[in-house]
Amino acid sequence: MNEWRHKIEIMNLYDLTAYMYDMRYAEEQIAKIRKAIKMVNINEADVVLDLGCGTGLLFDYVAEKAAMVLGIDISKGLIVKAKARASKLNNVHLILADADYMPFPDGIFTNIFAFTVLQNLPNPEHTLEEAKRVAAENASIIITGLKRKFPLKTFLELLQEAGLRVTSIVDDEDLKCYVALCMKTP
Repeated sequence: MNEWRHKIEIMNLYDLTAYMYDMRYAEEQIAKIRKAIKMVNINEADVVLDLGCGTGLLFDYVAEKAAMVLGIDISKGLIVKAKARASKLNNVHLILADADYMPFPDGIFTNIFAFTVLQNLPNPEHTLEEAKRVAAENASIIITGLKRKFPLKTFLELLQEAGLRVTSIVDDEDLKCYVALCMKTP
């Protein structure tokens, strides 16, 4: 299957199931978010990217601390749900976009979160390289890897091949994903 066809299938799947996303995944996503938030420091000058933001579950955990939060997702259905969640948050902005071709200049995000994204992409290394491109110097980059898709060794190699240095990893039995804190390498 070619790359674009794969992305269109994923987009269509999430568009069709957006109405029940939180019912199916919120508990697991929030568990990962809580682990990740403990790994980073977010302050009032930070610009946060929620890469593959889904319904915006991360917003409640970072919006009050950061200067700005940008959420991107390829699914219009999920963006609509995220927009509703962000309606009372003045510093959260949403963009319908492809994670592999983000409409941002280099080096602008001080914190990047990508929860439950890599396993849905045809070329995860390219997506990680794109995240690295938009990350500021010394940015914290939190990436999750679905355990059934990526054995730990494979996940760590993928992060390293994309030019990310893993500084901490959570591999809890109660999570379906690894949660990695990374920094971009020069």
